[in-house]
Amino acid sequence: MEPVNEADLEWSNLDREDATFRRKQLGEAAGGEKLGCSLYELPAGERSWPYHYHTANEEAIYVLAGAGTLRLGEETYSITAGDYVALPADASGGHRVINDGDDTLRYLVASTMREPDVTVYPDRDRIGVFVGSPPGGRDGRSLHGYYPIDDDVDYWEDEADAKDEADANSE
Repeated sequence: MEPVNEADLEWSNLDREDATFRRKQLGEAAGGEKLGCSLYELPAGERSWPYHYHTANEEAIYVLAGAGTLRLGEETYSITAGDYVALPADASGGHRVINDGDDTLRYLVASTMREPDVTVYPDRDRIGVFVGSPPGGRDGRSLHGYYPIDDDVDYWEDEADAKDEADANSE
């Protein structure tokens, strides 16, 4: 492992309807396996990832420069350079960063890199499933997708139909 300088890394950009930011994956570039770290730049007036929390991965945010707002659950907090927040791997760690300041907001996000992980997006009524590589990882995933939270089915639903079909195919 060798030191990595962020100036040597390219930015990846996300520009969606309700999220616009730049990111450098420092942990990955340094060869981290169990701990991730990304540098984010959030332009004035923009928002980070939609409000969410992880069920397997703890995260932390450290603000380097600028000012903004951090939504934690139903509360919002002003954040400025030097602020640090721990985000547990449960609903109490639900968060979203918003730059309602005048300058670019720069911050680090560190996280454990456990998989499988289910990420919950309460405002969107959906979950994200990550198996084979955690959120933020780039290794191949054996299962990955986003699903409506309310698409729960009974474990035994359609079991009789599947058995009847299997019996019919064996004759």
